[in-house]
Parts: sequence; structure tokens; C-alpha cells
Amino acid sequence: MKTVTPLPLADGVASLDNPSTPTQSRYVISPDGNEVTDSTTGLIWRRYAEGIKIINNDCSGNATAFNSDQAQSWAKNEALTSGKPWRLPSLKELSGIVDPSCCNPAIDTVAFPGTPGSPFWSAPPAAGESSYAWGVNFDYGYVDYGSEHNSAGYRVRLVRSSE
Repeated sequence: MKTVTPLPLADGVASLDNPSTPTQSRYVISPDGNEVTDSTTGLIWRRYAEGIKIINNDCSGNATAFNSDQAQSWAKNEALTSGKPWRLPSLKELSGIVDPSCCNPAIDTVAFPGTPGSPFWSAPPAAGESSYAWGVNFDYGYVDYGSEHNSAGYRVRLVRSSE
């Protein structure tokens, strides 16, 4: 894995537009607790990293580690089996849910409980380096990239556009 200087967060991060607005207010959790709608971007996120299950209103299990090929296949399979257009997020989308006010994990843990401080895959592969893909490491929210075929330690959080 190669670490890269952090990119600025996505344009739609509420705390950048209004620093006094708590980031939690931008997220709306679905009635079943499995999805989170970002009221700033309109994106709908899986609330839990893939591999984590909700049992009795608590997180259970660990986020599954994938290589890039497995992550792409997982997203396609979830879209087919659920009937919802789940996909891997773009780097801008994924960096847009980083919460710079916290670390390990650098994400709103009310909206996204159980998120490990680990790298998560984005799509598509890095421009000019097709054997590498970009991701966001949620320990401190920085952008990095790893080999698509050799980095099996990246996690997955699926996203879709609003319906």
C-alpha cells in the first residue's frame, strides 16, 4: 500500500459549508437501520461495512477484507441480489463521508457504526495505473492506493444514488 497526501474532502461535506453544523445532522438513517441517506449529496450508503451484521440493535462480526477484484464482484452481486443499484463509491464520494473531527475511525460513528479504522476501496482503478485502485483509510481519513490484486486488506462500503 502506498500512502498519499490527503485530498481535500468532497465539495458536499456539510461541516465545510457550515462548521457549526454537526455532521450527524446530515445523515438520515432508514427505518430498518440498514441504510443512511446523506442529505447533502443525496447518496444512499449501506450503514455497515460489508461483513458486519446488525443483531439485536448491535453490530456483530467484522468488516470483510477484499482485494479490488473481489470488491467489484461483491458490489455487482449485491446489486443483483437486492435489486438495488449498489456499487463501489468514487474516491470523491468516499472521501466525502470522512469526518475530520475524529479519528480511528474518521467517520460519523452514529451514522456508520462499527466502521474499522481501515482502508476502503473506491472505484474505478487509479488513472494511468490500472493495477492499482484508490481508497480512503478511515483511521485518519487519508487517501491511499493499493494493488488491485495484492491488497486484500481493504474493506467495502456500498453506495447508490437516490431513487
